[in-house]
Amino acid sequence: MKKNVGSIDKVVRFIIAAVAIWAAYTHQVASPWDYVLYAVAAIMVLTAFVGTCPIWLATGMNTLKSKK
Repeated sequence: MKKNVGSIDKVVRFIIAAVAIWAAYTHQVASPWDYVLYAVAAIMVLTAFVGTCPIWLATGMNTLKSKK
């Protein structure tokens, strides 16, 4: 897959994942939503590590700086 997640985008994804995990772990939301937050966190961490976001691919977005 083509890489399309830049370094700032990766940091933002890790921050979103950390906040989602914290909110789910401390029960800041209703119980069924905990699982949704854990799923969001997992997706954010996975796409940050892999460097590819399927939604960015589908929309044609790219936050990765090209090397010239």
